[in-house]
Amino acid sequence: MKKLSSMLIALFIVFTTVYAGSAQASAANWLDTSKLSQGVITVSYDVPADKRIKLMIAKDDSSYNYNLYSNVASENFPLQQGNGTYKVSVLENTSGNKYKVVASESVTLQLSNPNAVYLSSVQNVKWSPSDKAVLKATQLTAGLKTDEQKVKAIYNYIVSNVKYDYTLASNVTTDYIPNNDNTLVTKKGICYDYSSLFATMLRSQGIPTKLVMGNTSYVSSYHAWNEVLLNGKWVTIDTTVDAGLAKTAASTLVKAADKYTAVKFY
Repeated sequence: MKKLSSMLIALFIVFTTVYAGSAQASAANWLDTSKLSQGVITVSYDVPADKRIKLMIAKDDSSYNYNLYSNVASENFPLQQGNGTYKVSVLENTSGNKYKVVASESVTLQLSNPNAVYLSSVQNVKWSPSDKAVLKATQLTAGLKTDEQKVKAIYNYIVSNVKYDYTLASNVTTDYIPNNDNTLVTKKGICYDYSSLFATMLRSQGIPTKLVMGNTSYVSSYHAWNEVLLNGKWVTIDTTVDAGLAKTAASTLVKAADKYTAVKFY
């Protein structure tokens, strides 16, 4: 996916220049842990219109970074790195690529079902029961008995109807977030849109699905795809490739996992 790799490089530069500052908010004000049983936290931070604010979620030596927006009152974020203690920090831009920590809290996750997080609505796989994408998924899977049948029905619909948007790929910004209903209505998107839409539609039907970012031999640039829990095993599915981005790729439902290298998963 064009420009996605440069987006990740930009984020790396940003978060190597973070320094600690005094906390300006308390957990009671901005961090809601009532959905921990789903593997997510909810952040409600009053983002000033003239400030760039980011969220960092870190566990052990790994971290995930997200943008917070002034026009979004609250948003869910996944704790997808397994049980244990996470550090959740709000970062405010000070100048250039420099950020300071303005609020930080620790959260302990103890999920009995580690796959619960991959059923949740989060920033880049956002859905609600009334969404067009969810209603379409319900329609496509009506009367189907098994998860495999449901996955195939939704996969076939996306691969047959959504086309790759080369214009968007050439102009995508670092703060781009998929809008699944928009992808469904316009019937076009980049790999990020394909994988978010597929994850949304499957999660809404109770099928754990990961949105994965990384590299694959099918595509020369940084890419996004899905892993789906089927028959007790995670399988790799790439709706972007099978919709025609890589013309030489065989359109089989399950791809060989060894052709993909994951960097981030949501």
